[in-house]
Amino acid sequence: MQLNIDVILDFDLTQGDAALLMIEAAKKDGQQILGSTLDIRNAELRKLNAVGPLDQRIWALVSDNRLHTRYTASVKVTRANRALEYLAATPLDELPGDVLPYLRPSRFCPSDMFAPVVSENFAHLHGGAMISAMRDWVGAALSYVPGSSDASTSAMETYISREGVCRDYAHLVCSLARAASIPARYVSGYGPDVTPQDFHAVAEVWLDGGWHLVDATGMSTPDTLVVIGAGRDCGDVAFLETQNDAQFRELRVCVARS
Repeated sequence: MQLNIDVILDFDLTQGDAALLMIEAAKKDGQQILGSTLDIRNAELRKLNAVGPLDQRIWALVSDNRLHTRYTASVKVTRANRALEYLAATPLDELPGDVLPYLRPSRFCPSDMFAPVVSENFAHLHGGAMISAMRDWVGAALSYVPGSSDASTSAMETYISREGVCRDYAHLVCSLARAASIPARYVSGYGPDVTPQDFHAVAEVWLDGGWHLVDATGMSTPDTLVVIGAGRDCGDVAFLETQNDAQFRELRVCVARS
């Protein structure tokens, strides 16, 4: 499937601030970038070296305190939409070293607090069947309510409130999976069926020797998601980071099938 992406970011920055951007589609298996442009007005750009799955980060040093960015891309998604139920969990002692960090709790995914939830609801299941049940449970238990959470909301707070946005759904799936000793990480991306159109977040779990995307919101599938980056939680893959507050002017994300 070919997807066309058009993103505009427009913010006023504090004097002297640089902006760390992570908005470009990742160069990775399962997706092929057919063409792309990144235009940032009056800015010096410094691309950071890749660190694990984080390979799309760019510092933008603007000369006039205004960050006006436009990113366009055409991406062919070749990733298969595999059924999770038939995928086996990997024994802990066979996990690759770079996968092990995604078993541990993180700032927004306090997985150590979810062992009782997993024991009560999912202990009779294993591997992909367990992840599939977790995805369906989160999708049914939560209500998608824009504005119901903020940048500090953790998976436990989402579990208690039973509402959130895609970020919160992904954090909760990651927390449940890690509590069951299945590595899970948070993924940012673009999808044509995301409503309202915006940056999207899903979980990604390690099963059968590879990573597999899991979207509890139901707004995307592995074959309709363009991945930007992955990390322990949303703190690792923010689309924009600045030292001081940035004042919003415009944020527009448009993703369409070709």
